[in-house]
Amino acid sequence: MDPARPDVPAGYDPADYPPFAVTVDVVLMAVVDDELRLAVIRRAAEPQAGAWALPGGFKRPDETLDEAAVRELGEEAGARVPRLAQFGAYGDPGRDPRMDVVSVAYAATLDAAVPLRAGTDADAARWAPVADVLDGALPLAFDHARMVADARERLAEDLERTDAVLSLLPEEFTVSRLRRTYEAVWRLDLPPEERDDYALDKRNVRRSLSAEAGPFLTPTGRSTSDLPDSSRPGRPASLQRPTAAWRSGSPLRRPRRRG
Repeated sequence: MDPARPDVPAGYDPADYPPFAVTVDVVLMAVVDDELRLAVIRRAAEPQAGAWALPGGFKRPDETLDEAAVRELGEEAGARVPRLAQFGAYGDPGRDPRMDVVSVAYAATLDAAVPLRAGTDADAARWAPVADVLDGALPLAFDHARMVADARERLAEDLERTDAVLSLLPEEFTVSRLRRTYEAVWRLDLPPEERDDYALDKRNVRRSLSAEAGPFLTPTGRSTSDLPDSSRPGRPASLQRPTAAWRSGSPLRRPRRRG
């Protein structure tokens, strides 16, 4: 019996099983200028030094997976988020040249692109378009592009079923910004050449927000003219707050492609 691990059954030898490491990786997303973007860091160490990657790293023996994800996001990108959620695990053979590594992937969304600061194993950090990753214009280290695609698809589904869109919005927002936030995520279902023409019908959006299960929004009595960046051209728009109706799910459904 190992005195350091008295609960290990007699006769059990860890050496009888192949060793592997556990890492965590974080897909942190926000809508910036009506475009879905994610936080990426540039690796400063091998393997794949100089490649862009998701913030992440090895789980320490004395921490939980959640703690490891929070720590790595803070250390490598200088970002703090209110909540992280696991969305997948990745352990295909050869995904990491160092050894057999299983990564637990986390996702998080923010209502704004917080400043990023590279640290520890990174020498740069930035917000990159998710579209560039999906289309291969921005290659990522390891199998991180697959993680981004899976996280984006999960977010697209959540926007259809839950109140997840609110995590991408400030406390007060316009109906137009709400609509454009849905569009920023859902247009990525389409091939690149079709995305610029993608738009939700404005009348259907307003009708859905006032449906029987709603209303989903209530006016705050303020307008965009009350915001710090009120110098934007155009007529001021009413600022809204979400109501309790969002607890029943999203008022909008993702359009399905025909054919």
